[in-house]
Amino acid sequence: MTETRWDAAAPAEPETAHWMRNLIICLLGSFTTIVAMTLLLPFLPLYVEELGVSDKAAIVQWSGIAYGATFFAAAFVAPLWGRLGDIYGRKLMLIRASLGMTIAISLMGMAGNVWELVALRLFTGLAGGYASGSMVLVAAQTPKHRSAWALGTLSAGIMAGNLVGPLIGGALPPVIGIRGTFLLAGGVIFFTFLATTFLIKEEKSTARKKAAKASGSWASISNKRPVIAMLSLGLLLMLANMSIEPIITVYVAQFVSDANVTMVSGVVMAAAALGSILSSSWLGKLADRIGYWSVITAALAVAALLLIPQAFVTSAWQLIALRFLMGVALGGLLPCITAVIRHNVPDAATGSILGLSISSQYVGQVAGPVMGGFVGGHIGMPAVFLGTCVLLALGAVYCWWVSPKKEAE
Repeated sequence: MTETRWDAAAPAEPETAHWMRNLIICLLGSFTTIVAMTLLLPFLPLYVEELGVSDKAAIVQWSGIAYGATFFAAAFVAPLWGRLGDIYGRKLMLIRASLGMTIAISLMGMAGNVWELVALRLFTGLAGGYASGSMVLVAAQTPKHRSAWALGTLSAGIMAGNLVGPLIGGALPPVIGIRGTFLLAGGVIFFTFLATTFLIKEEKSTARKKAAKASGSWASISNKRPVIAMLSLGLLLMLANMSIEPIITVYVAQFVSDANVTMVSGVVMAAAALGSILSSSWLGKLADRIGYWSVITAALAVAALLLIPQAFVTSAWQLIALRFLMGVALGGLLPCITAVIRHNVPDAATGSILGLSISSQYVGQVAGPVMGGFVGGHIGMPAVFLGTCVLLALGAVYCWWVSPKKEAE
């Protein structure tokens, strides 16, 4: 089987002279918007209580609803924003997202009740999407031979935002208050809006606009097999990552004293993210050289093997080390998945199909914790690690099976 290469079969969008500056702005913008979206994690239950919810069970329930609302809404609109970006320009989608998030997050600091908070979290998901929009713009404008490296660098910034956000959210409220924290975050994203508006450059493509309006996006892809594979693997990756999250604290409590459980659990969770941050750009650069499919297959296989000893650890440092190594192995997967999609769809459909990819990943983010919690509670926590191992191993086999016989990336 040979891989469809749209850049070889049809004229590609010109490589923009501004791609490096665009990457830097997108990196900083994605980092700040992700920080703003995740900084409420440490104080969300406190804010829900401040908004008038007093029952402990209700506080937990409303906190979960408020946090998940953003990702639930984003999963539905990501393909829509991607298609509109194909037609009207990817920069315009970033401007829309940064302005929408500025308004939404600032208003969260003025919420009068928990319903307003949930509504604003939904609005954030509907109007946001800066990080995913950045992926589309960078994928479309970066020279093909450096695309995985650029996407890996951008992915590292996104993961760093996920890591730093809760830390800032834990430090700021005691100093400036919860409402002040939201207002400050909104102000920072406003600067992202200004930088995006005035510093990002995007060549206008009349031909792409016409093609995007005329095409049915999915119907315009001649060889759908690689794209289907990447959509499936993106879902699998997020499902595997998130399936472990609900059981980490309970698992760590088996071999750590009660006083240190939360601290060690936080380190365990951060270890995987740190490993991915350190490896994503390097693995992207490696993929540009040896092929995306090879890196994806190898990363899934290595991660699957690393999950086996995690089911039998006897101390915290063992789990921390294994989670870090697993993060290193998986760090390049999302950039490679994005690059494969970019190389297998026409330019006029790039945003739409990458939007579908983002939606599939959100599905994995939602399904993973549900599945992990169910398996851990009914079968046992080691079964979560071993079950996830089987899923990743099957993903590696599937990737090897559908990959081109000779990579031409």
